Amino acid sequence: MKHNVTVLMGGPSAEASVSRTSARGVAAALETAGHRATLLELDADTAKRLLELAPDVVFPALHGPPGEDGTVQGFLEILALPYVGSGVHGSAAAMDKAIAKSVFARNGLPIAEDLVFPAGVDPARAETEILGRFGDRVVIKPLCQGSAIGVTPVANGGDLTAPLRTALNLGGGVLVEPYVLGREITVGVLDLHGREPVALPVIEIRTPEDEWYDYENRYAAGGSEHIIPAPLPADVTDKLQQVALAAHVALGLQDLSRADFIVTDDDRIVLLEVNTLPGMTPTSLFPDGARAMGIEFPELVDILVRSALERAGSRAQY
Repeated sequence: MKHNVTVLMGGPSAEASVSRTSARGVAAALETAGHRATLLELDADTAKRLLELAPDVVFPALHGPPGEDGTVQGFLEILALPYVGSGVHGSAAAMDKAIAKSVFARNGLPIAEDLVFPAGVDPARAETEILGRFGDRVVIKPLCQGSAIGVTPVANGGDLTAPLRTALNLGGGVLVEPYVLGREITVGVLDLHGREPVALPVIEIRTPEDEWYDYENRYAAGGSEHIIPAPLPADVTDKLQQVALAAHVALGLQDLSRADFIVTDDDRIVLLEVNTLPGMTPTSLFPDGARAMGIEFPELVDILVRSALERAGSRAQY
């Protein structure tokens, strides 16, 4: 059956341009799958346009706040429009790195130690505390941004005040972890309504020498290589998939998510974060993982739309 699907894109996020690329890819795949897709910019006219369009389902192809932090999800709930992805609570919890890590810790998942600083912290004071706890080989992250925006790995040590200011300038607080050397790994989770969630194949992300999976390497063609399945021992692969599933469930997510990890040379696993609306660009990891399971992109967006519709139908029964 054909459905009218509105694909939300853009907005005020620092990741708006990537969101628009994702949205165009999602819309094209939806059309291939037989649906009618309309692209809609997230702006002051969005509510009016959504009421005019009256879509069967909304597909938020949004990255970062306010599209991924529960704000848009709450807006869609008020409008009583079915949508793809996690709800208000899960989206908000996953977007805030400190809250997400506290959930992971309570569920016994493998995470790194951290320090969290509020938005108004003096960078010099924060640096002193970081040096006393971890030394100067750390990773500095804004609390509520995605796509590695504002993240600075200080792999070889050095000044911390400049990267602290970079992260703080994005608004919100800062999370700091000790630098962990290892392989960059990601695992998607597909959680369709009424079915058990399943972990997608484990992917290793390889970037050019002395680089990491930063914003540019995430979205530039050829910026990274995705190795599927990741060449890891079977028990490590199993553990990564178990942790990805456990993190997804602990945060109360639905439809899809993607967990990012570091795996050290001695196979120690460190869970970094979980993304509730992973990228849907031609170079994105979640579609690659689904493809490795035999789910091509048009089928993937189709089953996500149908999951959202089934969930909305089950709510209407109560």
